[in-house]
Amino acid sequence: MSETFTIAAQDGAARSGVLRTAHGEVRTPAFMPVGTKATVKTVDPVELRELGAEVVLGNAYHLHFRPGEELIAELGGLHAFMGWDGAILTDSGGFQVFSLRDTLLEVDDDGVTFRSVYDGAPERFTPEVAARVQELLGSDIAMCLDICSPAGVSRAELEEAVRRTTLWAERQRDLPRAPGQLRFGITQGGLDDELRSRSSEELVALDFDGYAIGGLSVGEHREPMFEATTTAAAFLPEDKPRYFMGIGDPEGVLKVIARGVDMFDCVLPTRTARTGSALTREGRLNLRNAGFARDERPLEEGCTCPACSRFSRAYIRHLVNQQEILGLRLLSLHNLRFLLDLVAGAREAIERGEFLTWKDEALERAKGASV
Repeated sequence: MSETFTIAAQDGAARSGVLRTAHGEVRTPAFMPVGTKATVKTVDPVELRELGAEVVLGNAYHLHFRPGEELIAELGGLHAFMGWDGAILTDSGGFQVFSLRDTLLEVDDDGVTFRSVYDGAPERFTPEVAARVQELLGSDIAMCLDICSPAGVSRAELEEAVRRTTLWAERQRDLPRAPGQLRFGITQGGLDDELRSRSSEELVALDFDGYAIGGLSVGEHREPMFEATTTAAAFLPEDKPRYFMGIGDPEGVLKVIARGVDMFDCVLPTRTARTGSALTREGRLNLRNAGFARDERPLEEGCTCPACSRFSRAYIRHLVNQQEILGLRLLSLHNLRFLLDLVAGAREAIERGEFLTWKDEALERAKGASV
């Protein structure tokens, strides 16, 4: 294994390991809370540490526009700016090719032109721009610029996305980095095994520090997505970390871990909190439900998060229905703790050699109807 990434245990395809970054070790499998604009919504960085987070995600596209990478660099870099001393992974703007495709003005071999979501002005992103933005931000892991195609596109469009993703990765591979910064390539190919194989082979030849499985969880059906994950992971080196971009529901997390994925991110914990819902081992609780009006129990028995340690379901329901910010904060803290604990439990099960049984039991328990 490399000095950067070490696998400590394996159970089937599932792996437990350690990723070493400039800002500390990250135990894998690892869930990365999403801090798109240099903040995980409503949660203090100290609280993130206490919840068990070791790495968070920031978005180079959004930080480029507001407040700008030069200002962040002037103020000591992204870690100092947001008060987080752990590892940070920054996306490159490639996901915005998918998520903000209505703002696209032009995509060619040189790069992509967006219309800014902030003021409507055209803005050019190239591999060189993406690398420079992330160098100034000073993140621990910088992602290459890529083309993320939505589900259902033609094979010709998917093939073009693979070609341009490789072309851009070749240009970004050896560009300047922040001290100690790792750089990950992103494989594409959708559900097409041949294109996925081609993309992986081309990117692995460039010898990145790690590899992301991109172009999945973008609108396709779940089972084909999991099948494609199995295929995609098998194409990647065993001694490099594997990152599934954009998955965070309990079923999805456990099923990609079972297929050899080491890292993943999602806005689900805080977004679910904003809908007034809590994640639990038995399923999702909709705190707007009148059945919780007199419920004195915590969100989940045995959970030690700030919400469960001090407050009842009845009180949190009251906060949610009155649109009080504390309700959003408490649900966000709980949901983050739930997912971080779930992944920690998966890691421990892998190390015991009991992951597959543990996973199946966890998924069976969560099949209970949400209330």
